[in-house]
Amino acid sequence: MRVRLAPSLLSADFARLATEIAEVEAAGADLLHLDLMDGHFVPNLTFGPPVIAALAPCATVPLDAHLMVTDPDSLVPDLATAGVCRTAVHVEACCHLHRTIAGIRDSGMEAGVAVNPASSLTMLEEVLDDIDFVLIMSVNPGFGGQTFIQASLDKIRRLRRLIGDRSVDISVDGGVDTKTAGSLVAAGATTLIAGSAVFGTPDRARALTALRQAAQRGSNP
Repeated sequence: MRVRLAPSLLSADFARLATEIAEVEAAGADLLHLDLMDGHFVPNLTFGPPVIAALAPCATVPLDAHLMVTDPDSLVPDLATAGVCRTAVHVEACCHLHRTIAGIRDSGMEAGVAVNPASSLTMLEEVLDDIDFVLIMSVNPGFGGQTFIQASLDKIRRLRRLIGDRSVDISVDGGVDTKTAGSLVAAGATTLIAGSAVFGTPDRARALTALRQAAQRGSNP
């Protein structure tokens, strides 16, 4: 599977989102990652469906939402209407995970489950046949620019074995840059989400090219 790159708009300049989107799309972004935070599940507060609906017409690649919220079910219909293509909910936030996953799929979006660094992969065993992707958090969620947690590599390897021959994408979010991309892909990651490594540099094309080259080294060790 080709490794996909998903710049995280949390690190973009919110005053010029349309321009930021155009720059990373021209540079080869495969997805645009959207971090929705409610100030409860995580301390930070970001944007919601109205902002996504406003930026969606500017995007030509799929929108990938990550819900760091205590009530993800209430957002699902509006995200689908706004134009989101796939949505991940936190296993730690869902009382009835099967129902939430079904709601995402019924809305026409791909369904994913996000897992915090300290959460066990056993929490995924009963839903692997029902989801399209797993989002491994390689930092604790809530803020960009955090240090990569090295134990995430072994977690990704174990997840790859657990997935087996299922067609389930492994996304990774947190501390993804040219230093970690190769190891993440070698461990089994298939989508890399990067914020400051892309938007923290003046040349977005060069940043994404370097990240893709690092990922390629991981897929061809």
